[in-house]
Amino acid sequence: MRRLGSVQHKIPCVFLTRVEQEPSSKRDRQVTASLCVSVSVCVSVYLCLGMCVSLSRYVLFLGDMDVFLQFTGFTWNMEEDFRAVPDSWIPAHRVRHENGHPVPEDYGHIPGWVPVEKNNKQYCWHASVVNYDTGLALVLRPHPEDEGLLEIASVPLSELLEQTLELIGTNINGNPYGLGSKKHPVHVLVPHGILQVRNAPPVEYQQLHSWFQESHEGCVEGIVWHCNDGTLIKVHRHHLGLKWPDGDTFLNSRPVVVHVDRRAYGPESLSDSHNDLFSTLSSLSGQLFHSIRDIQFQADL
Repeated sequence: MRRLGSVQHKIPCVFLTRVEQEPSSKRDRQVTASLCVSVSVCVSVYLCLGMCVSLSRYVLFLGDMDVFLQFTGFTWNMEEDFRAVPDSWIPAHRVRHENGHPVPEDYGHIPGWVPVEKNNKQYCWHASVVNYDTGLALVLRPHPEDEGLLEIASVPLSELLEQTLELIGTNINGNPYGLGSKKHPVHVLVPHGILQVRNAPPVEYQQLHSWFQESHEGCVEGIVWHCNDGTLIKVHRHHLGLKWPDGDTFLNSRPVVVHVDRRAYGPESLSDSHNDLFSTLSSLSGQLFHSIRDIQFQADL
């Protein structure tokens, strides 16, 4: 499968929206409704929202956005209207600049990245999935020889350069996939575009609504369409008035095998507690589980 587009901006919804005076199903006081638009799509993939990260120059970056409401006829004051960002913040690719300043997208965002600092507790779950000493990352992906099987693998950082990924796991977004436990938290990176929808529904409101409600494959957070011209368009369940999570997820319907090679790590590379996950998962290497939710460590049995 060809590598699909990385996420360097806020992905618009496949539906146009208009304001209506009725409660939102997503959050209080938000009043929106959806109108379908026609798009020419190439590949449909699962929307798997965690924390967006990027790997560049062998450093993991965390997605960070300035967010403001958009007003018709409003002119941004680039010196005053945006919150201060860390000195290490860099704008995402494709962000326009005017007079030396990044310019907000139509949605009022300036997407950008901040590096994940290895010893910063704020980023401990991000740091747990990368080992800079061995040059490896923990990735959840389809098994290369069996599309019905998932694998958690230690992947060379060189294979992930300039990609964007989602961090999911025990302490991310309520953990809808049931990964790990409080005693043994588990987090992994999911490359954007890696989980393809096998039988994608047509891009039509009612058919999408039915697919999310009635299809086993529709027990997902949403869909992202990777268009032929590189455009990314999405639909989330909340765009259709559907809740998430809603019962078991489609991701948990697929078995998963762990491939984390113990021989790749020397004692010195595992001295930092942030890298314990590599060592712990290596004890399960070669084992097959019914789903990612069923991954258990010996101490949990």
